[in-house]
Amino acid sequence: MDALPARARGYVACVALLAVLCVLPLPQTHAPWWVVALLAAVYAACEHAVRRRFGGTFYPVLLAGAFLLPPSAAALLPLPAALLCPVEHRPALPRRVWRAAQPSLAVWGAGAVHRALGGRDAVVACDFPYALLPAGAAVLAFCVILTVLDGGILAVAERVPLRRAWRGLLSRSLAPVAVHGLAGLMMAVLWRSPYGPVAALLVLLPMYVSSWVFAQYHRERAAHQATIRALVQAVDIKDGYTRGHSERVGQASVMIARELGMDDERVEVLRFAGILHDVGKLGVPTRLLRKDGPLTPKERRIIELHPEYGHEIVRGISFLGEARAAILHHHERLDGSGYPYGLSGTQIPECARIVAVADAFDAMTSTRSYRRARPVEAAVTELERCAGAQFDPRMVTALVRALRAYGWHPTVTADEPSHDTASEERIPSTGTPR
Repeated sequence: MDALPARARGYVACVALLAVLCVLPLPQTHAPWWVVALLAAVYAACEHAVRRRFGGTFYPVLLAGAFLLPPSAAALLPLPAALLCPVEHRPALPRRVWRAAQPSLAVWGAGAVHRALGGRDAVVACDFPYALLPAGAAVLAFCVILTVLDGGILAVAERVPLRRAWRGLLSRSLAPVAVHGLAGLMMAVLWRSPYGPVAALLVLLPMYVSSWVFAQYHRERAAHQATIRALVQAVDIKDGYTRGHSERVGQASVMIARELGMDDERVEVLRFAGILHDVGKLGVPTRLLRKDGPLTPKERRIIELHPEYGHEIVRGISFLGEARAAILHHHERLDGSGYPYGLSGTQIPECARIVAVADAFDAMTSTRSYRRARPVEAAVTELERCAGAQFDPRMVTALVRALRAYGWHPTVTADEPSHDTASEERIPSTGTPR
């Protein structure tokens, strides 16, 4: 954003004023200035390196300052980093002020809580495990203050509704900040020990390495997401009449997987499976996908090759895991009359049975060019009617439970009108998409 609204500038100014008020008692604290200067310099160097290389933040030094220094002195630590680190977006001044004021308030709050609970004495005496209690409370205060301020800036600068501005911010930040807080506590204890500041600063080395590993993980994850998006966009371009269908099948697959109690890793794989279940359409001639009128038996056999084409396309993408089996077998039926291999019962992989139900459900509840969407209740009735012969009853039951708990909001998948096209996931009397 090249310009900040006036309300956002006012919000930043208020946060900065609060930070200044936190620093005002500094002359009465008799803080060790060399410690403040050293920690501020180290934090500025670490923040610059982490932002430039990994695009994140680095809080161990700030939290070590909260454990070592009076709160008003610890609040000064973010100032050099805010002044020296480059700002990617304009206007630069309010963004620099924000980078200084927000962590200043957070570290001041953490220091105040830590001191109020007797944490300073526990650090000096290396009193474990008692030292963990005030340190944990300080980390929680640090997270809460960051969350409150972040949600506020989202609400005033980007007009995010208040009910959504703070949603998920605390839960996402608590675990990584807790790790940084543990490193900060180790720094503080070593600093007060006979080993001194040099040993304390050595704690930063493994933290820097862990930040690098974490950044590599996120880059790999971003690359995975980009791969998925590219494949889905290619399918949407080729078969535009079902645009959006893949994403919704992924969503319904996740709902089923979560209802079945699968762990987060498998849920993510099921999301990939749902999103990419029709990627094999890239191997089907476009003239067949967009053909007016019914398909000939030969043309239908070609269309029915798309699960195998899809499996070949994703065969070398290792992170998809069992999603590849779902792509290959999502048109199999429990009674053995499906394709491409006519598998039956438990011969069909569990992930494929989940995607089959999600695929049929979205096809029934989506508006197509030649018919309106069925109501969710009618689609559920059809799925239940076909359970046991076509669909796995366990998967159908899981979807029904999830729908009762969270609901479903089908959307139009066709961007423009069309004739009775063979590219549609048509719902015959058995309730399954083709």
